[in-house]
Amino acid sequence: MTIQTAFTYITGAISELYDEREAASIAHIIMEHLTGMSKLDRIVHKTKMLSPDQKQRLKTAIEALQRQEPVQYITGTGWFYGMELLVNKNVLIPRPETEELVEWIVQDAAHRHRLHLLDVGTGSGCIPLALKKSLPDAQVSAVDVSEGALEVARNNASRLRLEVNFLLMDALNPAQVNTLPSFDLIVSNPPYITQSEQQSMQEQVWGYEPSIALFVPDGDALLFYRHISMMAKQKLLPGGALYFEINEALGKEVVALMEELGFKEVTLKQDMFGKDRMVKGKI
Repeated sequence: MTIQTAFTYITGAISELYDEREAASIAHIIMEHLTGMSKLDRIVHKTKMLSPDQKQRLKTAIEALQRQEPVQYITGTGWFYGMELLVNKNVLIPRPETEELVEWIVQDAAHRHRLHLLDVGTGSGCIPLALKKSLPDAQVSAVDVSEGALEVARNNASRLRLEVNFLLMDALNPAQVNTLPSFDLIVSNPPYITQSEQQSMQEQVWGYEPSIALFVPDGDALLFYRHISMMAKQKLLPGGALYFEINEALGKEVVALMEELGFKEVTLKQDMFGKDRMVKGKI
């Protein structure tokens, strides 16, 4: 089987699950993972034969794709803010809208120096690592309730040679929150999808990504926003700011919650698709 034949084989095998453009994108990711060759190199060497090991890995990858497993979990990597990150089923796959949240923070913080930053619910570490990359003189910390997620985040920090302090902590536990120092900025992309919304989600999301990082009870959709906002009131230094990624359906509710808790200049921001996606409030 040649490189070109393998590419065609992948797109055909998943054509009923993905449209033509997305199938081609997935096939390119799989082929680069299998061969270690860029798209251009694969075009130049399209008649090169796959080795027996590559053919077996191709078969395994296609079987996983047909089960609707996300391609990032198959390759073990995903891209975020120009960084290739390790990912597995202990962490959410980093998404482009979260890059917009990071960019907002970087723009706000660009003129400030030696900031102390905290990311709550860090997962793969994508947010704090992107912040440390963009704000190298900042002291960056991140917490998560999952030891499996923290292992992934620490491995990413080590690979990228970025210094972030990762801590095991439950943001819903006041006693653990009390052990934290103070910060200039706190950011969180917490679980925000209600259980009832699962029915409208793609299976490759709810079937594979960690539910602990996705879902909140229908009866308390603002659970994490409330607790993290209360944490921020306690731990932010004067002039500090809290940033959230939010459920697009809960923009007004999150703004109202933060205003009720005493945050000032609460701002609701849309993402590239025009959806309510980010909120910032100041102390």
